[in-house]
Amino acid sequence: AAGGPARPAAPTVPIRTARDAVTATVLYLRRLGHDDIRRAEQRPTSGIGLAGRGVLAQLDPSARRATPRDVECLWLTAMTESAACLYFSLSGYSAEARARADALDVPLFVLEPSGAARPENAPARALDADAA
Repeated sequence: AAGGPARPAAPTVPIRTARDAVTATVLYLRRLGHDDIRRAEQRPTSGIGLAGRGVLAQLDPSARRATPRDVECLWLTAMTESAACLYFSLSGYSAEARARADALDVPLFVLEPSGAARPENAPARALDADAA
């Protein structure tokens, strides 16, 4: 949007704890228009599940990189709930997880220490542009 007003930076919270990571994820989901975010009823295989109307997010605050199985489990759970899904990780994704996410159209984000959600693949970049 050349010449348009600069969009204000999304509110973020510096990430020092898993709770901070949850807060940062909720702030990002709100920026996408999801105001009703809560803990998901179904616990993911790893990390923390967050849900809102029509959306399911998985946050992995651990030091390990997300695997293809993590991505597939999130995608399958979202499919059964007819929800869109997003994956947030503090440590990133294995190459196989990225490939699987691209095949399933699952947006991948890495939470930076500042609390900003950095889009890691094309579906995430498209969502991030919509949030602008």
